[in-house]
Amino acid sequence: MYNNLFLTVTNETLKQYTKNTFLNKFLNKFDFDEILWSLTTEVISIILISILFFIITESGRKIINHLFKKYQYKLNESNSDNKIDNSKIMIQRRNKTIYTLTQNAFHYLVIFFWLYSILSIIGIPVGTLIAGAGIFSLAIGLGAQGFVSDIVSGFFILFEHQIDVGEHVIINSTNGIVDAIGLRTTQIRSSNGTLNFIPNRDITTISNLSRGNISTLVNIRIMPDSPIKEIEDIMNQVNEQKKGTNANVVGDPLIFGTVYLDDGSLAIQVVITARSGTESKIQADYLADYLKALTNAGIVLPMSPQTVEVPQKPKKKPDSNPITITNPLQNK
Repeated sequence: MYNNLFLTVTNETLKQYTKNTFLNKFLNKFDFDEILWSLTTEVISIILISILFFIITESGRKIINHLFKKYQYKLNESNSDNKIDNSKIMIQRRNKTIYTLTQNAFHYLVIFFWLYSILSIIGIPVGTLIAGAGIFSLAIGLGAQGFVSDIVSGFFILFEHQIDVGEHVIINSTNGIVDAIGLRTTQIRSSNGTLNFIPNRDITTISNLSRGNISTLVNIRIMPDSPIKEIEDIMNQVNEQKKGTNANVVGDPLIFGTVYLDDGSLAIQVVITARSGTESKIQADYLADYLKALTNAGIVLPMSPQTVEVPQKPKKKPDSNPITITNPLQNK
């Protein structure tokens, strides 16, 4: 494209750009009209190809959104009878997972072809450049190694159905809800709203809290002189009143009894088995009802943790008059 940008200069065709003859000869070697025409053509081509890829991107996103949201709408309609069906919930989460993965893959595909088109318009032979430049090829290879590792790790995570979008998980030490699963990264949104991006190759441990039922604890702090039996009876009455009112509660709550908490305070602990994803709401619901019932019954509960020392067994004092046993044979 740039082969015709230089001219054969003679003294007759020499254009006077400056008063310096040498500089004039140097500037006359360039065909500025051709250069301007080439730059204008390339800029217009880049703008047009960018507009084309923008249209392709928006059209592709709309098509993907339409297909997956239509299927998601059918799944929601089939589950509109308010009956909890774990298989349908799993299908819904799987659909969201494939939706985010498809969007991510389409995004990378469009960017790759857009960059390839831009470099081709400029006149850079991408294939020859990568094949010919040894150090550049090595750098690309090392960078692609991590990229390929992310893709392979993400593939096995999806293939083995380890996590889905919308599930509560702990990945390495990050606790939250799966927001998206991509080719390179998995996005986890923490309870405070923080969005964590974890490269797929760095995922070593996955704890999925959304598969099966979850046990949640409700601790009612008490004072050492609190009427424990009366408190447990009131809590049992609350359990009977709430029995069958929440389909997410599995079985009956179990009053574990009086325990020491980590901060050294006393509490009556209740274990409630809940369906995955509902444990926090159920914990708050039962805690509120327990406190309300105990307050109405006139039970005084501590406003802050009451530290109680664990009694220790007293050490035995040494005998003041120890008995000495002598061997009679020693005198013989």
